[in-house]
Amino acid sequence: MSADQAAALIPAGSNVGMSGFTGSGHPKLVPQALAARIEAEHAAGRPFKVNVWTGASTAPELDGALAKVGGMGQRLPFQSDPICRDKINAGEVDYLDIHLSHVAQQAWFGFLGPMQVAVVEVLGILPDGRLIPSAAVGNNKTWLDIADKVILEVNSLPPAEMEGMHDIYYGTAIPPRRLPINLTQPIERIGEPYLRVDPAKVIAVVPTHHGDRDTAFAKPDAVSSQIAAHIIDFLAHEVKVGRLPKAMLPLQSGVGNVANAVLAGLLDGPFDDLLGFTEVLQDGMLELIKRGKMAAASATAISLSRDALKEFTDNIGFYRERIVLRPQEISNHPELVRRLGVIAMNAMIEADIYGNINSTHIMGSSMMNGIGGSGDFARNGYLSFFVTPSVAKGGQVSCIVPMVSHVDHTEHDTQIIVTEQGLADLRGLAPRQRAQVIIDKCAHPDWRPLLQDYFDRARQKGGQHTPHILGEALSWHQRCLDTGSMRV
Repeated sequence: MSADQAAALIPAGSNVGMSGFTGSGHPKLVPQALAARIEAEHAAGRPFKVNVWTGASTAPELDGALAKVGGMGQRLPFQSDPICRDKINAGEVDYLDIHLSHVAQQAWFGFLGPMQVAVVEVLGILPDGRLIPSAAVGNNKTWLDIADKVILEVNSLPPAEMEGMHDIYYGTAIPPRRLPINLTQPIERIGEPYLRVDPAKVIAVVPTHHGDRDTAFAKPDAVSSQIAAHIIDFLAHEVKVGRLPKAMLPLQSGVGNVANAVLAGLLDGPFDDLLGFTEVLQDGMLELIKRGKMAAASATAISLSRDALKEFTDNIGFYRERIVLRPQEISNHPELVRRLGVIAMNAMIEADIYGNINSTHIMGSSMMNGIGGSGDFARNGYLSFFVTPSVAKGGQVSCIVPMVSHVDHTEHDTQIIVTEQGLADLRGLAPRQRAQVIIDKCAHPDWRPLLQDYFDRARQKGGQHTPHILGEALSWHQRCLDTGSMRV
């Protein structure tokens, strides 16, 4: 049926599980048709909102379209759309920012309530009813299992040769019936290449022929290249002293330009036959595979720029042998991350002098995107890097501060902080030691004296385990809110 006909089957107030992870694999037409229906209902004076659950971020035709017409009551677990973000920060959308590895199990446990409808993009339907997954697996397995009703968008645009790239694990269970996940290598297959759905639940099939969000990445600049160089030098040193094997350990890289630039830096690094165990495979990791620096990668989604997507499509036979796509409850599973020894690299907004990390909020209160999978990998990785330029807004904001304005990752989960200024290895250091290393290695020279002054004065009063001057700790942020700059 048409997208309009399918959207008419979604009741107001529904919990709607939609496919999509980092701009790929999201339904393209039904959300827009639903937004048009909601707009018409509002014009007629009738309230209409739905709660939207996905794998991660989607695209303007989903998050943007529904947010623009005031059609979202609740959103989880991650978003990056500017319209949706504005609605969240205006208090018009209730946003649940959840660790990506937790979403499927919380839904299964019943913590989030029932799911009335799932809207899932697939690449095809087999004669026996099994489904060919799209470029993002995300939480689709769970949505198809727990939803009362299912709408399928069948997208004929992605290459049909993607069939077989997926590994859908159906061995998860609710405690106390859980069993160990028998994955011992990053690209090992433990499931099946197709999604399952009860045909009796499928109320609509909507044909589509539309591409994913092909966001272009900025080319690595001097700052991101310096960050990459610090990380590569550090990894080489860890190999030299025997704390890393020469063959390296699996890599995870978060979303964004800086993380992508770090991967680009590995192209000229001393490491070969790398493996990826990550949540989303972006341009940098695809280039590593293309150039033979990375042997293979496991992810839950492929999210590429237009040029990289053409490379992937033109050489799909090459990549389908080297990429495995899994549900995000496997790609981000804390036990697997820890056992496989993943090296995690994730971006942040700011860090404080003791190593607490803010990944999500601007000036303490305004949501940017969300925690995503960074917590899954940071707490459980063999090594964990948090990276950021040392300053923002033309130098008016320091990304190293006395106290972060919002805490996503505590100092207990932070091993290594990297800016273009240098790398702070915090392993085995007590709080005061950490503070000095972060100030010396990571702070911008314009801000280093101010941080040192704060730290020195804090050590002259109060408790000495983690010295702070509480009346000043967040004064930099308040000054920025008042004047637009952290500078005095």
